[in-house]
Amino acid sequence: MFDHLGLRVTDLEASIRFYTTALAPLGHGLASRDETSAGVGPKGEPALWLYASTAGKREGVHVAFRAPDRAAVDAFHARGLGAGGKDNGAPGLRSDYSPTYYAAFLVDPDGNNVEAVFTG
Repeated sequence: MFDHLGLRVTDLEASIRFYTTALAPLGHGLASRDETSAGVGPKGEPALWLYASTAGKREGVHVAFRAPDRAAVDAFHARGLGAGGKDNGAPGLRSDYSPTYYAAFLVDPDGNNVEAVFTG
């Protein structure tokens, strides 16, 4: 169902420490890291993304759902728009993520960034 989750955090180092420690017994660890973000999950498969945020107000989360094919991504976007979602990225390849990363993004009524992704 889920491909990955993204959370905005106010203290990236503390969040990395907490999640890598708390999730280590479940087989998860630090899988990716740069100056402003970190990915936690199984080795080589970050699934929980932590993004540094300095915004005073709470921001929405990012949730990505795995899709069975490109048509499902397209349908997700179209139906979501019809149900009150706001466009946050039309269906298409995101080659900066990977050569086969096909995704669409919507903002839900609460301001969360919701994604459908097919990587086949």
